[in-house]
Amino acid sequence: MRRQQLHPIQLPPVKPPLTIEEWEAKAPLTEAELGSIRDIKTACEARRLPAKLYQFADAAETISRPSTPVNRNTASPTGETPSSRPQHPLHPAHPIATPQDFHDWFALIDKSISHSQEAHFRAHLDTLSGYLNTCDTLVDQVNEVDEDISRMMQDWIGVEEGGQSLQGACERMLEERAISNQDRLIRVTDEIEERLEYFQELEYATRMLNHPGDGLVLQDDFLYMVERLDVCIEYLESHREFKESQLYLMRYQHCLTRAMTLIKIHCVNSLKALASEIHRRLTSSEVSSATQTLLLYPKFQSAAKGLRPIITELEARAARRPDDLAALLNECHTAYFSARKQLITSRLIEEIQRIIRGSEVQGIGKGAGPTIDLVGLTRAGCSYLKQLCSDEFNLYRHFFDSGEDKLYRFLEGLCDYLYDDLRPRILHEPKLGVLCEVCTVIQALMVLDLSGDYDDFEPSSQPDNDRLSPLDTLKTPISPTLRDLKSAHSDPGLKSDLARNSRARKHQQLKHLHIGNLLEMVLQDAQTRLVFKAQAVIQSEIRYYVAKDGDLDYPQKLIEFRKNGSEGAPILLSPSDNPLSRITSLPRQSTWYPTVKKTHWVLSQLHDYVKPAIFEDIAYEAISLCRESLVSASDLISAKSKPPTGSQPNSPDAQLFLVRHLLILKEMATAVGLDAQKERGVDFSGMADTLSSIVFNPNALLGQGLTNLRFPKVVENITDARLELDAALKRICEEAISGCVQNAAAPIESFLSSPIDPTAAATSKAHSEFVEVCKKVIPEWTEKLRLYLDDDERTVSVLLLPMHDKVVEAYETFRIRALTSKDGGSAEGVVLSRASLDEFLRSL
Repeated sequence: MRRQQLHPIQLPPVKPPLTIEEWEAKAPLTEAELGSIRDIKTACEARRLPAKLYQFADAAETISRPSTPVNRNTASPTGETPSSRPQHPLHPAHPIATPQDFHDWFALIDKSISHSQEAHFRAHLDTLSGYLNTCDTLVDQVNEVDEDISRMMQDWIGVEEGGQSLQGACERMLEERAISNQDRLIRVTDEIEERLEYFQELEYATRMLNHPGDGLVLQDDFLYMVERLDVCIEYLESHREFKESQLYLMRYQHCLTRAMTLIKIHCVNSLKALASEIHRRLTSSEVSSATQTLLLYPKFQSAAKGLRPIITELEARAARRPDDLAALLNECHTAYFSARKQLITSRLIEEIQRIIRGSEVQGIGKGAGPTIDLVGLTRAGCSYLKQLCSDEFNLYRHFFDSGEDKLYRFLEGLCDYLYDDLRPRILHEPKLGVLCEVCTVIQALMVLDLSGDYDDFEPSSQPDNDRLSPLDTLKTPISPTLRDLKSAHSDPGLKSDLARNSRARKHQQLKHLHIGNLLEMVLQDAQTRLVFKAQAVIQSEIRYYVAKDGDLDYPQKLIEFRKNGSEGAPILLSPSDNPLSRITSLPRQSTWYPTVKKTHWVLSQLHDYVKPAIFEDIAYEAISLCRESLVSASDLISAKSKPPTGSQPNSPDAQLFLVRHLLILKEMATAVGLDAQKERGVDFSGMADTLSSIVFNPNALLGQGLTNLRFPKVVENITDARLELDAALKRICEEAISGCVQNAAAPIESFLSSPIDPTAAATSKAHSEFVEVCKKVIPEWTEKLRLYLDDDERTVSVLLLPMHDKVVEAYETFRIRALTSKDGGSAEGVVLSRASLDEFLRSL
């Protein structure tokens, strides 16, 4: 149907149909024709009865004359008897004998009459049905004709398209034939000439390199020639199938190496000449500090403007061909670093000596000479080195974009002049606080390195947009050809821009100076010395600490502290947010045992200055040794306060002293986040049996005997300082509670240990002594708990409740023994019930 719309069939226009009036006007009837029409109309109006009703009318007429005698046996005019006539459908099958038979026959007659009256309608309907079938047939035929026409249209369109394609093919054939052999030869010649340009460039490059002059590398034609060498090498590497391409490629690479060698020679000579000139001016006469700075830095920066373009060319090609050109770039780096080291070494040594002299302080004591302030020396020296390294880094970026590893080695060599003097002073520093301050100074400089102040000089990454050469517009992922270079170089006004902006690097490697890498060695030395000194302090002042008389004066020290309200001398902590400064008992540090004080001080100093893994090892060692020293001190207190036999009860001071300080150590371990540590070792416990089995039974190495041997195995030992403290704390608390219960229940124990059946008097005496001892021992013990535990009611209640329960258990045993004795009836009024005893103990 689309093709029919594209190519419609031109049909004659259809005339409008005539109306009846127009038909009458154009074809009038004659009188005879009109008369015939009227006759037909009259005949149609007077319709005859159907043939089947004539016989019924005759039968009705016969029935309506019953008086007329009829001879049934009389023959009809035709010679047929009535019984031999064919029976009419409306004639009754049997004689009408009843009214019901008459009514049935009459209904049949009435139905037949109605059917005969509708006959003309049915005839008209049949006529219309015939017309409708004829119309349907005509419509089907028209549709078939339409389909035939559509197929013909499609065939016609196919023929038309085929004709058009044939026409296009013929036209292309004609166009191809129209191209003459001369035009084809011209095109082939141009293609050959374009390819030959990559081979002909060798002569121009060789001629220029064979006549080098003093300023050849600074000429625009030289850089333009180097650019074309790159294009030719790239082209020949991608078209190695050309004849003699390998030979020309080797020659081009040789020319490129010669060109880069000329750049290297010029850079090295220029740097040496510049260094010699500046060194001569620095040593010729006394030069001020400002003049030295101008000669060492701005003078070099001005020279970088002429050397930077050619150095950039060398760096770009050394990055693409490191095997051939990396050595030339390394020589340029070496020449630069040699020149800088020659100029700044003497000035650096003088400045370090000045800083050392400025850090001298007068020694304390008679006859003491000047000493060096290590913290001041570190601060001044590292600050000077940071500034010097920043200046050298920024100056280096004016010349080079590569060689970061060599630059950092050069800067480390400069820092070694200070480190050689600073390192032995750090390694021999005896004061732990000074070492912590040194670490603080170095870490502060390293933190400032994160937001370092550097120049925004980026010569390779930000070319001037107003001075872009035509070659820069060709720097797309597709490399430019020689013709592109020649078209860009044809404008003389743009040659300088072409040389300076060619092969610009996409990014700059040297972004910022990481001064932390240079200060890391000094920080490691300080941290190493700090760790060794801390371990020495732990061994000498914690592990091997010898208690003095005043150190064991407990509980007198606590009583004096509560009376005077003195907080003692505060322990100096790190300026950072040290978690050890948030210990709850820190204000009462004057009442701590000296080893606990020293442990807290050492951990506070080391927390912010050593690595977490090393700090955990030191913290575990310090807390473990401090716990051992506390146990030893507790034994000394126990031996000092132990009463003679038969005197007053044992004093709980030793146990409560240990409980107090173990709680402080546990709080320290929690504050520093001391986790469990895994230690791996080899277990040789079964080696003796294994060796004896092998010696006395050589067959043990064969068969099943090998499985019975015990070889060394790797085992893991998990140590947790907090778990060890908890275990020790639990044990000493149980001992303290047991001691208190033993003192309180002493009268009951003597009563229970007697083998004689107790009397009422003995029961009453034991009960009275128990009450008196409880009134004395339990309040004293409770008061000492509050004194040693700094009135921490929660911790005090944790210890009081078990003590009460054990006293109640002991008294219950006494009560049962008293009530089950012979005088148990009289003892009921003496002993206390469980509820009464609980109330009594709570009142104490």
